[in-house]
Amino acid sequence: MTEDQLKNHFQEIEDNFNKAVITNDINEIKKYITSDWVLVDSQGGIIPQERFFSVLEQGLLSHSTMTKEILRVKIYGDIALVTGRGQNTGTWQGQPMEADEWVTDIYKKENEKWLCVLTHLTPVKK
Repeated sequence: MTEDQLKNHFQEIEDNFNKAVITNDINEIKKYITSDWVLVDSQGGIIPQERFFSVLEQGLLSHSTMTKEILRVKIYGDIALVTGRGQNTGTWQGQPMEADEWVTDIYKKENEKWLCVLTHLTPVKK
């Protein structure tokens, strides 16, 4: 695949992952991640998926929009590093929130399907 084809391929994967997160449906989200997926962010550090899902189930976090523009994809065998810029809106503990972040998703190919192993978020400095 050319670099543009790779970006387009992972843009589609990321768009589907984003749509799943917006549903706030854990079973839908699980279709795009490994069983040991973690989220890393500047406030919570390493957040295991169980904690992320618990926050969703309790209604503390919900997303209404989520977009990512894929800027870089590097493949190393069955591992892909996907970096882009993401924006999302929603609510956190009942309050409106919005984020503009650099996003790196690490994917692992399992049974011919790319699943996210780790998502790392870094806020964009204004």
